Amino acid sequence: MAENAKKKKSIFSRIRNWFREVRIEMTQRIIWPTFRQVVNNTTIVIVCVVVVGAFIWLFDWIFFTGIQALTNWIGGLIG
Repeated sequence: MAENAKKKKSIFSRIRNWFREVRIEMTQRIIWPTFRQVVNNTTIVIVCVVVVGAFIWLFDWIFFTGIQALTNWIGGLIG
């Protein structure tokens, strides 16, 4: 047990080893997308954001108009 504690690597060698492993993983193990895939995925994301934004705007406008009509109707009954 005491021998294992003495053989423990220093913090700097462990950090250096970690960076080495990260570099190896980033260059050899990851399959990077092609430029065409990046453009395609970016286009899909932009279209989805625009569509969701349009739905949010539409429902916001519908609820605002409905609440405004309801408050005007209630105000007409009271006043």
